[in-house]
Amino acid sequence: MNTLSVELHPQAHTIKCTDSDLIVELLDGRTISAPLVWFPLLSQATPEQLANWELLGDGDGIHWPEIDEDLSVAGLLSGTH
Repeated sequence: MNTLSVELHPQAHTIKCTDSDLIVELLDGRTISAPLVWFPLLSQATPEQLANWELLGDGDGIHWPEIDEDLSVAGLLSGTH
């Protein structure tokens, strides 16, 4: 039986925001989705502000400079908000 190893240090690769969700694609192929309402600053941001994100470190976190919001990939995976 083959098993896939789960990345112990998950890193974000691509971030998208829809009208209702934050979607984070990880380098290991997983996708995390969380409702924007979990994050008040993100849910009140304009589409342009949401599209202006930066990766922190090697993809350990995400930063939105215009609204000064930071999220960690580990926090998203654990479901904390």
